[in-house]
Amino acid sequence: MEKLRPKLFHALKHYSKEQFIKDVVAGIIVAIIALPLSIALALASGVGPEQGIYTAIIAGFLISFLGGSRVQIAGPTAAFATIVAGIVATNGIDGLIVATVMAGIILILMGVLRLGNLIKFIPYTITTGFTSGIAITIAIGQIKDFMGLTYPQGTVTIETMEKAHAVGRYIGTVNMQAVIVGAVCLAILIIWPKINQKIPGSLLAVIAGILMVKCLHMNVNTIGDLYDISNKLPSFHLPAVQLSTIRSMLPSAFTIAILAAIESLLSAVVADGMIGDKHNSNMELIAQGVGNMGSALFGGIPATGAIARTAANIKNGGRSPIAGMVHSITLVLILVVLMPYASWIPMPTIAAILFQVAYNMSEWRKFLHLLKTSPKSDILVLVSTFVLTVVFDLVVAIEVGILLAAILFMKRMSDVTEVKGWKYIDEENDADSIALRKVPKGTLVYEISGPMFFAAADKLLDISYKKEDKCLILRMRSVTAIDATAMHTLESILEDCKRKKITLILSHVNEQPMSIMSKADFVNAVGNENFCAHIDEALQRAQDLQ
Repeated sequence: MEKLRPKLFHALKHYSKEQFIKDVVAGIIVAIIALPLSIALALASGVGPEQGIYTAIIAGFLISFLGGSRVQIAGPTAAFATIVAGIVATNGIDGLIVATVMAGIILILMGVLRLGNLIKFIPYTITTGFTSGIAITIAIGQIKDFMGLTYPQGTVTIETMEKAHAVGRYIGTVNMQAVIVGAVCLAILIIWPKINQKIPGSLLAVIAGILMVKCLHMNVNTIGDLYDISNKLPSFHLPAVQLSTIRSMLPSAFTIAILAAIESLLSAVVADGMIGDKHNSNMELIAQGVGNMGSALFGGIPATGAIARTAANIKNGGRSPIAGMVHSITLVLILVVLMPYASWIPMPTIAAILFQVAYNMSEWRKFLHLLKTSPKSDILVLVSTFVLTVVFDLVVAIEVGILLAAILFMKRMSDVTEVKGWKYIDEENDADSIALRKVPKGTLVYEISGPMFFAAADKLLDISYKKEDKCLILRMRSVTAIDATAMHTLESILEDCKRKKITLILSHVNEQPMSIMSKADFVNAVGNENFCAHIDEALQRAQDLQ
């Protein structure tokens, strides 16, 4: 079992001056990439632009310092934008702080309890469904700024469907100058990476947008027109907390925690493949928890490992958590010196950056592939999660998605569980086949296949007896597991057999079912002599009882 020890301490054991220089350079480059993204994601989340940078500074530093990955770069990500915007709109900044701190506590507990591997129990169809749904919600939310639309005062645009309705209703207020700025910036974001990978396209798009608006005197809203820009360093703020607030924010806190865990661990797995390392998932969860708590208490928003920034760190030579820490320190300098100039950034430029973010996270190819190749039950989970994310919110989507996936999985497992009498297997080389075996008179043989759990336990009730029956053999070689419900049903069968003076014999009971039966005292109730290792022994036992 891995120790809960930050990767920083492992990395420093064999650290060199040359690697330190590479980490510093990588950290500075990642900070330049993170700057426009942090601002854009903060605005998409319904908070001030500086709060995105606070998040990258505080959470980025803490997660790199304490994290279970050598190269993970953390900060605000698009996955949180819609849920954060909803929390801020309904519960304010204090509600967001409470939800994020609670999410941090949940993440720390998950790491301490070593639940890092439990994330694998979130089906791929759910993660793909809500990721694609988030991409759509982000894109819909940016249409207004990209097209320069004007809404009447008092127009409510909190939910995605409200935003879509407002766009359709006020599409006639389009500002063509805003569209031109947005289109040029979007073209730069698409084309520039094909020309040069070293200079971030988002930085060039920001510069181009500012120059167009300033030099051509275009009538386009900028960040400064809509928000107050602050270059103050993050400061500690602890809101007044009431029990009612904690109760109301608990579902959102779990959603933030699950999202942070999924995205950070996925990013860490991708990073492992790029550098040939193995991350400590439980330590990473603890770091994510501490980072989110720190971010919330110092004016930031939820954070997690960001795959794009982590990949950029690796490609530029970063190989230790020092790079992530340098990235945060660099953002502090940028915040103090350059933040006032962020007021010049046009809103269509921000929208263009978020359009690209939405496209990159949409995973539309994977989505279509799943639609074409998956079983109907998986498609139902995928589409349901996607639609609920867009129409309602992420909390509802994840809750319903997981519940639906669990129900459909149980249905699938129940379908493959069988209880059949006189099960013959005609394969010549099958040593357990009962074909051609002599079954004593008055003996029933039932073959049970598949896991016996509450959704399939009722199939045991299909077993029927006749007056002349003396023995009932349950052949359980294909039963890998049973639960309390199935155990209760077996006990009912045993009681019924005793009333009818039928001897119950069990053949080839596997380890887990035998353990459950022993704990329930079922073995003593049936009798050790009636537990047989092989079908031949069970048939002989039935013969001896004649």
